[in-house]
Order: sequence, then C-alpha cells, then structure tokens
Amino acid sequence: MNPPPTAALAAAPPAKTGDSFAYQIQAGFRRQMARLHARFIPPGERVLEWGCGRGDLLAALRPAEGLGLDADPDRIAEARARHGSAACEFREGRLPETPTVGQWDHIILNYLPGYLKDVQASLESLRANSHPRTRLYITSLNHLWYPLIKLGAAGGAVVRRDYWNWLSSSDLANLLDLAGWEVVLSRAEQLFPFDVPVIDPLCNRFLARLPLLQSLGMTIFLVARPRMRFAPRQQASLSVVVPMRNEEGNVAAALARIPKLGSRTEVILVEGNSKDNTWAAIQRAAAEYQGPLQLKICRQPGKGKWDAVHHGFKQATGDVLVIQDGDLTAPPEDLPKFFEVLCDGTAEFVNGSRLVYPMENQAMRFLNMLGNHFFAAALSFVLSQPIKDSLCGTKMMARADYERLLQRLPELGDFDPFGDFNLLFGSALMGLRIRDVPVRYKNRTYGETNISRFRHGWILLKMTAFGLRKIRFR
Repeated sequence: MNPPPTAALAAAPPAKTGDSFAYQIQAGFRRQMARLHARFIPPGERVLEWGCGRGDLLAALRPAEGLGLDADPDRIAEARARHGSAACEFREGRLPETPTVGQWDHIILNYLPGYLKDVQASLESLRANSHPRTRLYITSLNHLWYPLIKLGAAGGAVVRRDYWNWLSSSDLANLLDLAGWEVVLSRAEQLFPFDVPVIDPLCNRFLARLPLLQSLGMTIFLVARPRMRFAPRQQASLSVVVPMRNEEGNVAAALARIPKLGSRTEVILVEGNSKDNTWAAIQRAAAEYQGPLQLKICRQPGKGKWDAVHHGFKQATGDVLVIQDGDLTAPPEDLPKFFEVLCDGTAEFVNGSRLVYPMENQAMRFLNMLGNHFFAAALSFVLSQPIKDSLCGTKMMARADYERLLQRLPELGDFDPFGDFNLLFGSALMGLRIRDVPVRYKNRTYGETNISRFRHGWILLKMTAFGLRKIRFR
C-alpha cells in the first residue's frame, strides 16, 4: 500500500521546490491519516476527494470508484503517474467552482478547509455530489498545535504554509450547519503524529480518546451527513419484526395494536424456543387474521434474540425495518414517531428510550434501571453519540443500511446474543446519525421477563468492554 497523501499543512497545493524532505518526514503522519479514514470507509466504496495532492490517501482506501480533484496541475500529473487506474481517476478542480459528476458515498476534505476562499459556498456545492447516506470527512489543524507547526516549518520538517482560515471545530460545525450538513462525529485525533510502534497506538488509540485529553490532538476530525429526507412517509414501506419467546398471551394483542404505516406494513412474528404455546398461538392468529397488516410467521433456527431478529429481517421486504418486542412493554402505538423521525431524515438509526418518561410501577426493577443507566452512559462514551437507553427493544433503520451493516459486523465478531450492540456498534462504524425517541414503558400483561439481570448483565458488561476496544479505542 502506498502512503496516504500529505496532510498537515500540505493538502493545499504544495510548494514547487523544497518540500521533499518535509514530505518524507510526514510519511508516518500520512499513514495515520489513511488508517483514520479507513475506519469509516471500507474498501469497494465510491469515494470523492477534494485537494487530493499526490493521490496517496484516495489510493490507500481502495475504492471501487475514486475521483481525486486538486487545483495544482503538477500534483494531478503526479497522482496520475503514481495511482491512476480504472478505480482511481484524477482531475484538476477547485472548490466551489468545479462541478463534479454523480453522487458519491464518501467525500473527503483532508486538511483542505483552511485554504478555501469560501468555505460555506464550498460545502454547499458538495451537496450536489451527495445522496442521503453520503458521509463527508473533514480534517483540519487544531490550532493548539500551531506553534509546533511553525517550529517544524522553520526546521524544514513541515512545508511552509500561510493559513487563510483559522477554523476551530465549532467554526467548522457552524459552517456545515449553514451549508445543510449535520455533524455526526467531532473529535481531535493524533496526540503523537508519528508512526512509531507501541507509542503511536498508546497515544492515538487510547490516550487521545480519554475525556481530559480528547481535545488536544493535532487533527480536528469531523464526520457529517447531508440533511435530506430519506423518503416520503406515505411512500415508504415498513417491516415490523416481533421476536416472541414465551409470549402466548401477547400474540393477538400485538396484531391488534401494531399500526399500519406508510405504503405497506408487514409484520413478521418470529417464535423463539418457547416453553409455552406461543407457536400454536401464532399459527392460530395467522389463520384468523383479516386486518390491514401483511403477516408472516416463522420460527428462529437458533437461540437468542439476535438470532430471532436477524432471521426476521431476512424475511423482510419493507424499506424500513423495526424491532417490536413481543412483551409489548414498549408500546407499538409509539411506532409512528419512530417512522416519522427516520423518513424525515432526522435520524438514520432510531433508538427507543424508556428512561425519559415516568414508568408504570412494575415496568422495570430497580437494579435493572440502574444497569440500564450505567450501560447507556458507557455506550454514549463508546459511540461518541448520546444514547439514553441502550437496551430498549424498539429500534428502527432503513433496510439498505441494515444490509450494509451486516457487511461491517465481521469486524466486531459474533459477540452479541441480544442484537442491541450489534445494531448500535454497526451503525457507529458506518457513521449513521443515531437519535433516541422516548417511549412510555408499560407493565407486562402476560408472562415474565426473559432477562436474567446478573447473567445477562455480565454479558452486557463484556460487550461494553468489547465496544471500547473495537469502537472507541480502535
């Protein structure tokens, strides 16, 4: 793999002479930048990079289709010589004047915003090259490091540059908002901008992510998404997967209470190794049902809630997928709120939260509530997005996003019997915007909980530690 492109103070057109030594010195930094972007951009995607320089970063990401644009014709010629191929094309271009063709899955501005004459207009122009699931990646210098950069430039280790724009992370977030983008992730990276074994991962994967140090990294890194509607609510179809284990008494109520939404609503009842007569109740309800919902029934092939949910999602045909727990403690009547948030583009993964409104007296035991608060706080730290309730059973996302998520799950491993962490961790890997929707948590009207607070609590603790290693400190 070739080293990724010149980054700090070198993504704008570099000086024609005298930068070879600096370019070599910054090789480790460029490798770090390639690894940073590769966490979010898997191989085989469509990637557009503005200010591509020598083209190293774009080539390192191994896109199925990549386009690199730069204002310097000499750099474009060099990029073509180094990396030009059927997968990577390089052209002259300058933001915001140069139009590009098509819509891209990922757009990169690697240390470019500081040199743009009109940052807001440039960001606005990028919306023409985006679709609702496009992700924009921006890196810029944390000006706490400016004195060290000037010192490095004086010693010839950094290319001498004059910044046009002094942009903090809040400045960039404001400009993105004005241009119709929403920040999904914002943090500082690279406490140690050199690729040195042991020291690099210790400083950049661990220390840089701790609360007291996370704003001190050299690189400001933002991930943003375009504010776009996913689909008109009346046109999108919905698949509701209802995992049911020992829920014989809730089958008829589930079919009566799940609302019809969008152009079509199918309900998939998945029976899961019940000890009561749940499967017989499902078969009987399916034979008798004459309502507005399209109904499918099946039995999960393995064990655990995730196996049931995954099996149900495989049968689903709707544009949007949602889990509705069979105990009905999170009311199905709240599903329209989830559907509206996703279709309007307010969120891309909609997570239910039982910890906002008052609960009925027996809805959640005290120790369970404490555990949910703890895991919600831990998960918010892991994902760098606020999550109030990680374990609420109601979760909604687009089917196309779920199919992409399945491709990322092998990075995490087969570790989650519940599915909540699979979905949340996978969504975080893809940079999806996660939002909580409050639900009113109700008492059970039939049966007992399938959760063992201590045995499953230990599993959740291990999964949180796993998330710290795979997501936060990755």
